[in-house]
Amino acid sequence: MSTRPFDQIVKNVRVVRHNQEPAQPLDIGIKAGKFVRIVPQIDPEQGERVFDAHGLLGFPGVIDSHMHVGIYTPVDQDAMSESKAAVLGGVTTCMTYFRTGQYYLNKGGPYADFYPELLACSEGRYYADYCYHIAPISHSQIKEMELLVDRFGMTTFKIFMFYGGHGLHGRSDQQNQFLMIGPDEKYDTAHFEAIMRELAAIMNRRPDLAEYLNLSLHCEWAELLTAYSKKIEQDNILKGLYAYSEARPPHSEALAIWNAAYLAHETGCRNITLLHLSSRKAVEAALLAQQAFPDVNLYREVTAGHLLIDWDAPAGNLAKVNPPIRSREDVEYLWQAVLNHKIHSIVTDHASCPLAMKLDPKDAANIWGAKSGFGGTEYLLSGIFSEGIKRGMSASHIAELLCWNPARKFGLLDKGDIAPGYDADLALLDPNETFAVHAKDSPSNQGYSVFEGMELKGRIKSTFLRGNLVFDQGKFIGAPQGRYLKRPYGTLTH
Repeated sequence: MSTRPFDQIVKNVRVVRHNQEPAQPLDIGIKAGKFVRIVPQIDPEQGERVFDAHGLLGFPGVIDSHMHVGIYTPVDQDAMSESKAAVLGGVTTCMTYFRTGQYYLNKGGPYADFYPELLACSEGRYYADYCYHIAPISHSQIKEMELLVDRFGMTTFKIFMFYGGHGLHGRSDQQNQFLMIGPDEKYDTAHFEAIMRELAAIMNRRPDLAEYLNLSLHCEWAELLTAYSKKIEQDNILKGLYAYSEARPPHSEALAIWNAAYLAHETGCRNITLLHLSSRKAVEAALLAQQAFPDVNLYREVTAGHLLIDWDAPAGNLAKVNPPIRSREDVEYLWQAVLNHKIHSIVTDHASCPLAMKLDPKDAANIWGAKSGFGGTEYLLSGIFSEGIKRGMSASHIAELLCWNPARKFGLLDKGDIAPGYDADLALLDPNETFAVHAKDSPSNQGYSVFEGMELKGRIKSTFLRGNLVFDQGKFIGAPQGRYLKRPYGTLTH
């Protein structure tokens, strides 16, 4: 047993924190997977291992709080390849949305049976720490929400508002089959209200957990999507990402946000996450709804994809995603919302869709036959740093949106900061290194990148997970060490 004060010392780090600007040159002492001492100088002799960061920026391990594994590839395989991509990009916690129905585990039924199977598929497969958000799809699953909270520490639930009349990839009249629910069940507004009422009731019964219990919503209005998709397809004038955006117009996001906010107010479901806001109209609706319903906490999220590319991107149909990639005007509005502190977190909505499955096999130019979703968690920190810094964004603001805020929102109490007592998750970034994105450099099973060829300034050189070096100078260290996090996770209070 070691008698030295530290298991690991990381020297010469310019430490980035959400509440401190500029970054401070410090040494970091780590013991039993936690940061324990952060000071200007630590004697190297006090550590079992010493790592010299050579003045790199040290961000808290990034929390990608909106990911997907197991949609197009079995969970055990997808978790390994995509979490490996995550740590390459400095992401040390993967928070994945999951549900019953087609794709994922391709089964319905109670979560009492489904969730243990999901955990068994996940164990030993993640290079980063991980946890799940769950969508109650059937009526009976709503009654299981408290079981998921108490037995599995699963505190975030989800509603896919567009599933009422739309499938994963476009218009559909087979929703019950797609969702694997009974012929008499409907995944509709009444179902959404029932989820909100149940979550509000759990909050009232469990005041100790209330601040960590929240509901995430994919806000697009199904009836509008169906009508616009039919028209755009039949007209056959617009093409590619532009056509897909027009088929799922921004005002369908805005309308869904207003309906979600009012339902949350009506039911007393006060913690709401508005996922992947993609347009000016969506953000404006979210801000107005917050004013209208001050009793509801409307947490606002955008994705790196919606910040880094627009509908003219060279990736074309490879960048099909829900909600769609938008216009350059929308992209710049989202950036202004970020810079003006109107956005709470930036995520990826990472959903690796292998190239062999992504495009319509009969016509690669057919946007309607392409699958939805793409990966990119490995470029979250570098992408936001590169594009954010040139727009005047500070490193501390980046740490706030990618680390601190999601940790606080989703009950990861011991993550999101570089301070004594926190998990020793650390991403070392060279702010001066410029690199071009190439899919071949990523361990993701996707085989392409919608950011292919994009030059980013700010590269992840090393990643530590709970004090263990898991990625360094292009190489992965050891077997997967990720742990399942029951929430609320940790003991720190703030």
